[in-house]
Parts: sequence; C-alpha cells; structure tokens
Amino acid sequence: MHISDETLEKLLVQSKRFTKEDISALKREGSRLRKSLQQTAVESKKIDEQTLTKLFAVYANIPYIEIDPKQIPSDVLQRIPEHIARQYHAILFQVDPSGVQHLAMEDPDDVQAINFIQKQIGENLKTYIAPHKNIEAALENYRSNVNKELSDVIDVQNEQEDEQEPSVSDEDVGENSPIAQTINLLLEYAIRSNASDIHIEPREDHVQIRYRVDGILNEVNRLPRNVHAALISRIKILSNLKIDERRIPQDGRFKVNVAGKQYSLRISTLPITDGEKVVIRILDESNQAVSLKELGFWGHSMEVVASAMTEPHGMILVTGPTGSGKSTTLFSMLSELNKPDVNISTIEDPVEYKIKGVNQTQTNEGAGMTFANGLRALLRQDPNIMMVGEIRDSETASLGIQAALTGHLVFSTLHTNNAATSLPRLLDMDIEPFLIASVIRAVVGQRLVRKLESKTRVAYTPDDEEKSAVMKMFNLNSPQHIKFVHELEKIAASQGIGGDAPLSTNGTGIISLYKAGEYKDETGKHDGFRGRVGIYEVLGNTLPVQRLIIADGTSEQLQAQAIAEGMLTMQIDGLIKALRGVTTIEEVLRVTKE
Repeated sequence: MHISDETLEKLLVQSKRFTKEDISALKREGSRLRKSLQQTAVESKKIDEQTLTKLFAVYANIPYIEIDPKQIPSDVLQRIPEHIARQYHAILFQVDPSGVQHLAMEDPDDVQAINFIQKQIGENLKTYIAPHKNIEAALENYRSNVNKELSDVIDVQNEQEDEQEPSVSDEDVGENSPIAQTINLLLEYAIRSNASDIHIEPREDHVQIRYRVDGILNEVNRLPRNVHAALISRIKILSNLKIDERRIPQDGRFKVNVAGKQYSLRISTLPITDGEKVVIRILDESNQAVSLKELGFWGHSMEVVASAMTEPHGMILVTGPTGSGKSTTLFSMLSELNKPDVNISTIEDPVEYKIKGVNQTQTNEGAGMTFANGLRALLRQDPNIMMVGEIRDSETASLGIQAALTGHLVFSTLHTNNAATSLPRLLDMDIEPFLIASVIRAVVGQRLVRKLESKTRVAYTPDDEEKSAVMKMFNLNSPQHIKFVHELEKIAASQGIGGDAPLSTNGTGIISLYKAGEYKDETGKHDGFRGRVGIYEVLGNTLPVQRLIIADGTSEQLQAQAIAEGMLTMQIDGLIKALRGVTTIEEVLRVTKE
C-alpha cells in the first residue's frame, strides 16, 4: 500500500492522533532521510501499519480485512497462480456458493492488477484491503507442504551412490544444487515450526536433524550419510567459515528472508567423533518487543518491576539458567523505556534483539572487548540507561554497581537458581553488602513453560489421588494455603491470565485441571502446546530486605522475607497459570526442579 504524502497528511489529521506540529516534524524528518511521509511515520513507530491500513480503508471506502491463512481452502488459493499472487500481493481467500470471489490486496487501487487478476479468475470479485504482513503470511500458503518437498529431495539423495564421505565439488554446493535446496527447506520448515535451533548431527549411518521447539529438542528428519560433507560445506559458504577447517570449532552467521520476515542465523560448528556437528540459532529480526504482561508478568511481580523501572538510577537483575528467557525480558524492559530523550547503551554477547534507537555493542574477547571493558567505554558515552548482558566476574559486578551508584539505571543478568540467591552471589563477587542494599532495585527470577493451545486444551476433573498429589507438591495442605491460591487465581482471572478459563479452585480445594489436546497445522501434528510463557518471582529491595543484606542474611532468610511481603515464588506463579489453563502442572514442575 503506497499512500501519497498529501493523502497521508489528511489521514493523520482525521485520526486526531497527530497535531500539525507532529506532522511537520515527521515531514522534516522524512525530508532529511529522503523517505516518504508513510515510511517515516511507520519507522518512527508513531503509527503502525495495521492502523494506517484501517485509516486508508475508511478514506478510500474499501472494506478492511485481516485474513487467517489457516482458514483459506487450498483450491480457492490456487485459483490465482503463485507468481501472480506474489507479484500483485493479492490473495483469493473465499468463494461463496453464489460465485462471489473474495480477494484481499495490499493495494486495491492498483487497477492494472485487478484487471489482470479478473482475466485469470473472472469478474465476480469483492475486493478488500489487508495489511502488508497479513498478505505476506497468507502467501506462504503456496508453500504449505515444505516437509513433503524436503522428503522428495531426500529421496533423490538416497538414490545416489552410497558413499560415506564423497568428495565435494563446487557443483555440489552451488546455489541451485540439491544440497542448497535441502538447506533452504530445512531452514524454512524450522521457521514455520517456530524452532529456535536446528541441530545437524552426523551419526554412523545417517545425518540426524533435530529442531528445538518451545525448549524441547525433537528429531524431525534423517538425511543420508553421503550428503553430510556437502551439507556442512554449503552452510560454511553461507556463513563465511573456512570450508577446509574441520579440526576446531567455528562460529559464523548469515541472514534469510521467509514470509516477508528477515531472520538472523547464528552458526556454530563442532568436531565430534562422527564428523562435524552444526547448530543453527534462529533469531527473528522483525520481532517486536511484547509487553511485560504478554510475557507473563502480573500482580505483585508486575507492580515491583514497574516501580523499579521508574527509578532514575539503581540496578535491576534478571536471573535464571541459559534458555530461561532473560534476554527477552530485558528486551521488553528496554523497549518500554526507549524514548527520544533517553540514551540507552548496551554491551551484549551476542546482540540477539535489535532495538531501534538503542546503542548496542557486541563483545569481542579476542579484541579485548569484554563485558568489563565494554562497560567502562559505555560510561564515557553519557548513558541514562545501561544494559550489561551478563555479570560473570567481580570486575563487571563492581563496575555495574558503581554505574548504578553514579546516576545510571543498570540492567543485567546473573546465572542463579532464583531471585534470593542472586544477592549472596554478588557477595561472592566481593561486592560490599551495603552497596548491594543501596543499589539493587529488583531481582527477577524466571523460567519458561510451554503454553497450552487454548483452542484444544482439555479441562478435566482430577481424582482424589491426583488432587492430593498436587496439593502436596505445592504445599497447599492447609485451608489457609488453598484459600490464598483461590484469591490469587481470582486476581489472575481479573487481569486476563488464561483468558476466559473458569476458576479451578473454590477456596477449599481443586475443582479442575488442564491437559494438552493435540492439534494439526501445516507443519504436521502437534502435542497441544504452542509457544512459551514466563513464570516469575520478583524480589523487591524493601527496607527489611536491605537490613537482611547488610546483616549478611542467607538466601533462605531473604526469600522468606520477600514472600512475607507478597512475593510469589516461581512455583506458585506457575501453579496459578496452570490452574488458569495457560500451562500444565507437569510443565511447571519440569522447569522448577532444582
């Protein structure tokens, strides 16, 4: 959708979201950057594409729609050939019994496109306008059987001569080779499956392909052993690694575009007994920060974090093991604080999320750019807010504390089991207790649990044995405890945790629980989980907590004090989310075992 500057100016005024001064400022910025008013407004996040499309739909008197790609019948989609649909950004998504054909377009004002499409499918069209990203997602339906395409390529490779490690020629790893096609399909299928990592592992008689989806690693394919050398060579070419170096680990990266989104791929190779293993980390560069509520914060946790983020200086720590979502939490916090009048600088290893307007620096130990050295450099860059990817040693901890003492708001992570143990951990790094007490604003402990697919989750009534087991696991054996959980569940329900799921407790015990119900989509059959959500405990640094820190209190004493002040442990937060149908009891226990 291309809107002229003149038309867009009218739309912005009519929306009553922009003053004349706002529009003038956007026009000046667009002129400076040599960009259209539309580009400038969207890229500055003053208005999003969806809202803009709705405004234009009203202005042009064209019905607005957001289509669900999963609801488009294949025979309807295929009425418009793929190359035409992609060329004109048009999707046929519904045909009525009366013969009316419903067409969604990014630019329904394109008369030439509509005339061409009518020649292909007939004139009985009803045209709608849809956002660019919605059209892009629907266009991927033309590639709905990626797994079958991959199987076809594997079958061809299986028919080739059965050599264990054939020599690799330029032709074998060229742009149009079967190996290149295999890698493209593996990447596309992984992205469509919402995988975070791809593991390509040589075994004695095959190459094992595993995807990590929602934290769980599963085998998805086996390739013939004779393709391993060419497969690894092609990946190395894409990521600018040394093809003939197989004795030492290598790291690289490259980017791909799938469904209109750009993904950054981090490559890690490792020599193992059967050859070279490759792990590919998938990072969606188009990811927008989600709110803390969407991450799973609510109630007391949300209140303490929100309060700490408004402080002009101090330190906020996020703790948890690798893969527990710490970077995502920091990404959301920094995005909420990211304003034109605030200078935010980070030092990270690696830079996983790019935040527009934030100065992000990658560590490089080989060049001497450690967390500590990077932090020293950041202090000379006049920052208001700083983020240090991880506090690993005494030097980084000391510099971070000093930065927080001298008027900066500092964010960082620690590898500890829970929120309370992070404070004694700083003591182990030779930080004085009075400094910890005066600087720390909040400590977030977290884990990630898999989310139940809300449309297929199943509510059930547990038997007495299961009820008893759950109440014992979560220390709910007293009437006061179960009443407390019931009150928490009501608060969670009022804040939208778990949608419209009915209450699972009644103040005297557990009424119902939830389990996964299987579902199918274009990537196959699934176990009933989709995506992940955080479970949190947030320790606020109140005066009683400060006194305990200065008195060299244990982590158990700190935790007990925080709970007395309203902190929910990760287990209890997880229990509430399980009772609300967000996840399952088993998931909570799986990730909170210590």
